[in-house]
Amino acid sequence: MSLAKLETSLGYRFERPELLERAVTHRSWAHERLKGRPEAEIREAENESFEFIGDSVLGLAIAEALFAKNPDLAEGELTLMKHRLVSTATLSQIAVGLALGRHMRLGRGEEQSGGRTKPQLLANVLEALIGAIFLDSGYVAARVFVTRVFTDELKNVTPKTSVDYKTMLQEVLQAKKLPAPAYSLIRTEGQPHDRTFFVEATWPSGRATGSGRSIKAAEMMAASEALKMIDDAKAETK
Repeated sequence: MSLAKLETSLGYRFERPELLERAVTHRSWAHERLKGRPEAEIREAENESFEFIGDSVLGLAIAEALFAKNPDLAEGELTLMKHRLVSTATLSQIAVGLALGRHMRLGRGEEQSGGRTKPQLLANVLEALIGAIFLDSGYVAARVFVTRVFTDELKNVTPKTSVDYKTMLQEVLQAKKLPAPAYSLIRTEGQPHDRTFFVEATWPSGRATGSGRSIKAAEMMAASEALKMIDDAKAETK
């Protein structure tokens, strides 16, 4: 791995290159190379805690950029666009554009299973890099990096292009290493030609309901409510 080439790809030069090295180190590599070492030492070599920091920094930078661009939009619309921009799908696409896959340090198992092209791993390493830049130079430098690499996405995102709540909920849960939500029809109301469907979405830490003129619409509403509940719970813990 050439750190210099990666820094060129990122458009950012680290004052502390060891932060960059850790940001691209997957836990599989650390456990494999440091086998037998204390668990704390292994954790200090891999990038999961950097992902945690990068996730928060990314969320703030994207929220700030969206508000600056769309000061007249409602909170719900801004939240919807934010979910789309910080989704696994968007992050992995940006990571591919930065050629992060070729620079990741992976264990043999992840390497053999195609880890360099897995969307979740690519999204995770991008978040870890954002966290590393924050630790290296602070929030302003991290925000500059985020707004630069998200330029096209920030330009093109609108509330109308960000309406797939079910996909967003699945990606939010996946990022937390939780299983996908389950949807169940709990009841219907009205005549056959004018029915309203009520659906419940459940996930390990909660449940939410939605209604609509079709089961799909009800599922979308339930997923939207679930995302709001998860955001509210996250805000309460800060």
